[in-house]
This record gives sequence, C-alpha cells and structure tokens, in this order.
Amino acid sequence: MLPLKDNVPTRTTPYVTIGLIVANFVVWFWELGGRGVDYHVFEDGFYPCTLHGPCHVPAPIVIHPLPWYEGVFSGMFMHASWQHILGNMLFLWIFGNNVEDALGRVRFLVWYLAAGLAATALQTFVTLHYSTAEGASVPNVGASGAIAGVLGAYFLLLPTAMVLTLVGFFVLPLPAFLFLGFWFVLQLWEGGFAVTHPAAGGGVAFFAHVGGFLFGAATVYLVAKDPPLRRYR
Repeated sequence: MLPLKDNVPTRTTPYVTIGLIVANFVVWFWELGGRGVDYHVFEDGFYPCTLHGPCHVPAPIVIHPLPWYEGVFSGMFMHASWQHILGNMLFLWIFGNNVEDALGRVRFLVWYLAAGLAATALQTFVTLHYSTAEGASVPNVGASGAIAGVLGAYFLLLPTAMVLTLVGFFVLPLPAFLFLGFWFVLQLWEGGFAVTHPAAGGGVAFFAHVGGFLFGAATVYLVAKDPPLRRYR
C-alpha cells in the first residue's frame, strides 16, 4: 500500500517538514556525488556494534565506524537507494505536516529527532540481544524510524482522516487508523523474521519502525500544543 495524500489541511505552512525533506535530499545528493552511496552508507551509517563491539564490517573497503553518538544522527539523514528516500519522503510529506501543525515548529523538530533516537534505541537493543556480531555490524541508515514516530502520532491525532492509497492497481480512500494500523502490524510481523537474520528483511530495520511508532503514539499528547484541524477537504 502506498499513500498518495490525505484530506486534512494545516493552519500554517509546514516549514520544518519541508526543511527535513530538503535536508534528507541534500544528504542524498552528497552521497551520490561523493564516493558513492555504498561507501557513505558503510562509512557514515550507524552501527549497533559501536555500543557493544567488536564490529565485523564485511565491506570491500577499510571501515572505521563513527562513534555511536555521531552515527545515530548521520544515519538518520542517509539513505541507501532512490526507492528508499522517495518512499520515506512521501510518508513524511503526507503525515508530517499535520503533526507539525499540532506540535508547533520548534517542538516538532526536537520531537522528530527524539523519535529517531527512540527508533534507533529499540532496533539496537533487539540487534545486540538477539542477533550476531555480524548482524550488529550492519549499518543502519534512513529517516524511517523518525518518520514512524510521525505515523504513531498521526494514528492517535487523526484516526478517521482519509488517506488516498494505491493498493495494487486501485486507488482507495482508507481511514488513517486502518492504513497505519496495518502498516504497524506489518512491521511487527516482518521484524520477527529479521531479528536474527538482518538480510531476511532486505536490510530493513523493522524494529526501528516499531520503536518510532510506539514513541510517537506514547508522547504526542504530551507535546501537542493544538489539536489538528478536522475540517477535511
């Protein structure tokens, strides 16, 4: 299922959401224009093994992983493919503007970064406790953990909003609670297969998605300033 748009307006222009999208694309083009995407993913991604080593990075180049406190932020703005970044930015654009509208710009930015940290924390915990040293040496990159926080917040703030969704060859309006609920259950299901074999999920950090979503749902009412608009268009 691919979201195309929702039907909820915003009070103001979502400058932070737009800025985050721009920042992610700037980093992406830096990856493309530098020494290549693969090099930068291995060199600048976040490695769970930097919290509890040793690291065994199976790369054709000599890698010295960044300290965890640097890699956790650099990895949050990096992506591994065009499909990766385009999918993430689509989700951020559709759902981020309304969550920003409810939280306010500065609060949303800080909360978004915190969601990314929470997402990384859960994925790291699962990897270090249930995977191997090789699994802990797989670099984690992508904004999807932080964006999952946005989805968790949207799930509670606007459960009955309609999300125009591409399902196979059909475009259907689905209520947000159904679309996002299915997405969350899918992350739990797929994550069960990827705990001990990271490659089984195509390198997707499913528990980062779970952690981000739970963080967003658990904290959104603590930080929201205004309820989102419900005057659906």
